[in-house]
Amino acid sequence: MLSRVADHLFWLGRYAERAENTARLVDVTLRLASVPDGQPKEGEGSAWHSAIVSAGCEESYYAATDTAEADAAIDHLVFDRTNPSSLVSCIDAARRNARTVRTAVTATLWEALNTLWLEFDRRGAQAVAQNDLATLLDWVKFSSMMVRGAATETMLRGDAYWFLQLGTFVERGDNTARILDVKYHVLLPEHAPVGSAVDYFQWTALLRAMSASRAYGYVFRTPVQARNVAELCILRREMPRSLAACASQTDRYLALLADTYGQRHVCQDMARARHDRLAGLTVDEVFAFGMHEFLTDYVERNNALTSAIVEAYLS
Repeated sequence: MLSRVADHLFWLGRYAERAENTARLVDVTLRLASVPDGQPKEGEGSAWHSAIVSAGCEESYYAATDTAEADAAIDHLVFDRTNPSSLVSCIDAARRNARTVRTAVTATLWEALNTLWLEFDRRGAQAVAQNDLATLLDWVKFSSMMVRGAATETMLRGDAYWFLQLGTFVERGDNTARILDVKYHVLLPEHAPVGSAVDYFQWTALLRAMSASRAYGYVFRTPVQARNVAELCILRREMPRSLAACASQTDRYLALLADTYGQRHVCQDMARARHDRLAGLTVDEVFAFGMHEFLTDYVERNNALTSAIVEAYLS
């Protein structure tokens, strides 16, 4: 496969996944910002400032405004076409990558992605008019699942599919780490200790945003606790959005590419090392290391892995 085609497929996977995760990030922030916990509702330390930082939009957002307040943050994260990481920009970028390599994706996948792109403006305007952003976010999450399902059910299991999936799981791991860090490092007020009612609501909102509420109850059968949420979202490979699951899938698709092309690269060794590290960890070791430090380290290693993948296959 040409590196140019592989590059477009990889970024199609990343941008489609990023669109869904941006919707999830805004959704959880809407829930967290509604908690009467004494946190500032605007400015640094607010839930919206945390969301902006987690989405990687801090520089572009604060170039235009000085305060992290809900309306401006939502516009920047969801509707702002000048922000390359906004929801609308991610949908557009995913479609452009698919259109560039139209013959490498199936008609079903293209139609699912094109429908998402065509419908977003109409549904977005309706959500603004009716002050119902939650419905728009739910629709984006559902439509993103349709796109992913179209790829899974219709694409041949070959290098085109593997590059698409590789982009998906690299992006998903990055976003899971970021959304966990929003909750753990920034949002818990100093006067509300771990285990408080505020803490319980915040972890519950995060589980709902990651579609993991029922999974949590099935695995632990206990009230929501920070330690268990961390274990589910970081170490449990049966949880599809966990860091361990993302690392496992990334390692799998890179191994398939190595077998297909008959050559291993640095990126395969990096992915295997990360997979083995997560497989051998306990949640107590994560907390001993420091949750924020652990998540920051994951994001940095994920970025380094992306650079290695680009060097090996996409440039």
